[in-house]
Amino acid sequence: MKKIIEINPDACTGCMYCENVCSFEHTSEVNPARARINIIKFEKLGLSVPMVCNQCEDPPCMDVCPTGALYVDPATNILRVKDALCIGCKACMIACPFGAVKIDPITKKAVKCDLCGGDPLCVKYCVTGALRYVETARAFSAKRLKKAREVTAQLE
Repeated sequence: MKKIIEINPDACTGCMYCENVCSFEHTSEVNPARARINIIKFEKLGLSVPMVCNQCEDPPCMDVCPTGALYVDPATNILRVKDALCIGCKACMIACPFGAVKIDPITKKAVKCDLCGGDPLCVKYCVTGALRYVETARAFSAKRLKKAREVTAQLE
């Protein structure tokens, strides 16, 4: 069964510890701008929401990649980026409905959550329990998209 990081925005304090752990794991430096998870702060609502790849069943980011740099690893079933093929065109970033793909400010290549190969450190180090690594189904992704739209509507 496929697994994703489930987010509970009500439990997130916006401490950004997950960003620090993620950036250190992937780049050997604490630099939240290079993390694969990002905390979006909605000041008007007093809400902090971790944003991370949903490992979509039919990933739009993968569909638009002109070089095939985004792929599903057959061994882990995790959507990943092949750095050697990425040209930094940002098509994947634009196509992602969750804003979970971004361009690394140093390498200028696309980066996204790779679930730390199946053992996400952000989940391990989230002290409030806002992040959980859970089995999912296609319907769960639709539920997350609905929630994202609700939050967006409140901001308008």
